[in-house]
Amino acid sequence: MSSTATDVVRLLTVKGETLAVAESLTGGLVAAEITSVPGASKVFRGSVTAYATDLKHDLLEVDAALLAARGAVDPQVAAQMAAGVRKALGADWGIATTGVAGPDPQDGQPVGTVFVAVDGPAGTDTGSAGGGKVEALRLNGGRAEIRRESVRSVLALLLKELAGEQTGNERAQDTERNGGF
Repeated sequence: MSSTATDVVRLLTVKGETLAVAESLTGGLVAAEITSVPGASKVFRGSVTAYATDLKHDLLEVDAALLAARGAVDPQVAAQMAAGVRKALGADWGIATTGVAGPDPQDGQPVGTVFVAVDGPAGTDTGSAGGGKVEALRLNGGRAEIRRESVRSVLALLLKELAGEQTGNERAQDTERNGGF
């Protein structure tokens, strides 16, 4: 269990919010990392491991034309996976991983190309109108290292979004207590 996963579970618990996970190249490792934290059952709704490209469309509502045009290893696919799992599992937050762990390139993308995404509640300061954020990664190492770093990266991105939102809410509360200034 990582300290990042522990911090994610703690922040979600404090906020009374829930999480759902969509995974491709990580094959369930993100869900395993989260559920290794005691108390995760309070915040973790579940996960979808959509390894096959058609399942990304069928289970997570990723646009079929996007998948046909760009393949599964794409930033928009990651964003749609996060939004789709959030909707499908009824969670406040959705996170997703898609990429190429190797040994061979996929969809014209080299080994180590990974996209991780977070989709949060409407109005969160995640840098886009839909409450979502995507990070592109270029990872080195073997298959196991790429998968481990993908898990670490998506949890770090979620933690950053959760902590940023909490900081914003705390500022709003301070403003109210100080007479609106």
